[in-house]
Amino acid sequence: MPQQWPAADIARLILDGFDDYREHFRQITDGARTRFEQAQWQETQQASAARINLYEEKVSEVGARLHQAISAEVLLDVQFWPLVKSAYINLIDTRFDDELAETWFNSIFCGLFSHDCISDGCMFIHTTRPSLRSHERAAQTRSYLPQINLGGMLEQVFADYRFSVPYEDLPRDLRRLETQLRTSLPDWVCKDPELCIELFSSVLYRNKGAYLVGRIYTRDEQWPLVIPLLHREGQGVQVDALITDEAEVSIIFSFTRSYFMVDVAIPAEFVGFLKRILPGKHIAELYTSIGFYKHGKSEFYRALINHLANTDDRFIMAPGVRGMVMSVFTLPGFNTVFKIIKDRFSPSKNVDRATVIEKYRMVKSVDRVGRMADTQEFADFRFPKAKFEPECLAELLEVAASTVELEGDIVLIRHCWTERRMTPLNIYLEHANEAQVLEALEDYGLAIKQLAAANIFPGDMLLKNFGVTRHGRVVFYDYDEICHLTEANFRRIPPPRYPEDEMASEPWYSIGPLDVFPEEFPPFLFADMGQRRLFSQLHGDLYQAEYWQGLQEAIRAGKVIDVFPYRRKEQLN
Repeated sequence: MPQQWPAADIARLILDGFDDYREHFRQITDGARTRFEQAQWQETQQASAARINLYEEKVSEVGARLHQAISAEVLLDVQFWPLVKSAYINLIDTRFDDELAETWFNSIFCGLFSHDCISDGCMFIHTTRPSLRSHERAAQTRSYLPQINLGGMLEQVFADYRFSVPYEDLPRDLRRLETQLRTSLPDWVCKDPELCIELFSSVLYRNKGAYLVGRIYTRDEQWPLVIPLLHREGQGVQVDALITDEAEVSIIFSFTRSYFMVDVAIPAEFVGFLKRILPGKHIAELYTSIGFYKHGKSEFYRALINHLANTDDRFIMAPGVRGMVMSVFTLPGFNTVFKIIKDRFSPSKNVDRATVIEKYRMVKSVDRVGRMADTQEFADFRFPKAKFEPECLAELLEVAASTVELEGDIVLIRHCWTERRMTPLNIYLEHANEAQVLEALEDYGLAIKQLAAANIFPGDMLLKNFGVTRHGRVVFYDYDEICHLTEANFRRIPPPRYPEDEMASEPWYSIGPLDVFPEEFPPFLFADMGQRRLFSQLHGDLYQAEYWQGLQEAIRAGKVIDVFPYRRKEQLN
């Protein structure tokens, strides 16, 4: 084999690896329909994790292939890579997934070189795609006009979206859908002769649900439209809801959810379609929501560097109680927090750096059920020193000197995670009125219960470790103590042997490393007595070991518990 390959050959080898990744991604994704039809819920969870892990596996394979085929002298000569990039651009110009191919190239480059070598000449820090998109895009949607009546239009919709298992009672569901549609929209809209329903041609699948996604529009207005479908074993497919509220649809595509599986021939077109019906969503989040989380990471980074270049925004320490494991900073005008591991943990924390990294990576592959913020892991961020408030930079250099370094006028962040910024629940409650406190504590308990249903025990359930989103949902975001629910040992506190036991400074019973005593939760979670009493009324079952043990038994028996990504008030009556 020649010692020096032309740049075009190296580019082709990289793109061949991308095609291999895309084919395996497609195979896993295409299986979602069968898993839904056959109610294979455990297999659904396994496929979701496998698809997430697939990217790094395939990147590693291509890296090994490059090292095997090409001499290190050529492969690791960074001055050669602008030629490789140029050749690669020519190869991807006519593709329909060209933006994803750019991100793939970046991943291969970063796997070969240190981040000191990153430049726009060698990789795609900025995309080249918008100026090159001249090829035609195929239609990916279906449109429906009411013609005679709404019922007939809905009947046509479900004639096009069928499964190998029948609908349980489609005439009933169609009547309910028409009623819900008339209730959800202004009366004049349903009478507008130009009313149209536009749906993405492929069904979206996630967990135990299937989703029809699109919009309802007239000449002057539009509403998002999501119709969730459920498959109840032995009963057939049921239409569960009709959702036209933008906030509700936004929650379905939230950063706190697992990624959808959907057949997307032209990713940019589908993301553009979602962006039209959810204008408040950043495209990074939309790419991530359909499984292209690495490209979502690319789009996030581009948005970040653009924000820093075009604003006077400066990094500050994030509001809230300082963490015992993580130091958290943010940009006031950019809805993200940056989390770095401290060099020294609080003595009460029985974890090390490697364990924290393992926990945060675990979150990427589990079912987050709308209650855990998605994370993106970054290495070697470089920011201008002038973009940091002095107090923020001083604190980071003090608590995480092994991670944060000052190189002249540049701040190097060697390792961090990013998460969506939320209002810490403890701070939210300090400023909430009575109704808001009630709603937040109700949702806080639901968050804990839904995480448990997904086999996740938060470990540290303090209010400060939960946040409130812009939609008012309570979400967990501190992962250094999480574990699978089935790993914990939930116990009742044994009765004292003697009266003196209750007065002793040490417990009279043995405590294992994974033992959890739910009876101890109330004073641990709530210093405010009013909040403690209210939470006991709302979710007092969380203080009983038997509640947790029952969930463990169901999970060990193979049951995948329903956790819906929409408010059940939207369920069809």
